[in-house]
Formats: sequence, C-alpha cells, structure tokens
Amino acid sequence: MRRDKKRRALFDKFEGERLRWKTIAKSAILPKEITNYAKEVLHNKFPRDSSITRIRNRCNLTGRPRGLVRQYGISRIKFRELADSGKLAGVTRSSW
Repeated sequence: MRRDKKRRALFDKFEGERLRWKTIAKSAILPKEITNYAKEVLHNKFPRDSSITRIRNRCNLTGRPRGLVRQYGISRIKFRELADSGKLAGVTRSSW
C-alpha cells in the first residue's frame, strides 16, 4: 500500500511535464530528431514509478488489489458486506 501511495504521488508530481514530452514524442509532424530526443527524455529524466501504468487500483478499506468495484473504490467483498448491512447509500439487493 505504501508503494502504491508513493507511485500515485510521483504520478501527480510529474503528470503535466510527462504529458508534454509524450505529446512531442508521438507527434507525426515534428522532425525525427526532436521526437527521438523527447523519447530519450521520457526514458531517462522521469522516475519509472511516475508512469500511470505502474499504479494499481486497490480497495480503500483493505488494500486488496483484485475484485475492485470502481464506482465505490472498495473490493467486492467489502462492497457486499456494506451493502448487506445497509451502509451504502442507494444500493439495494435485487428482488423480483
């Protein structure tokens, strides 16, 4: 969990600058030398953990990495527990 929080903080810190360099690197209009330089900067200047692909969605209550209900930010197990006890607003069990 600490590692994931550290990665999220790094992503927030470098997000804008990384996006600018990434846009330059993917540009088809600019010369190859500039796009290659931008790719080199992306590879060498920024920490590896500042990339969005390194972030893992986890349950806010337990830290469980799998079975996440994204709308609520909790795992399926905690979602079911809270929904059954009526602690989630707007969630009811299905009946027909």
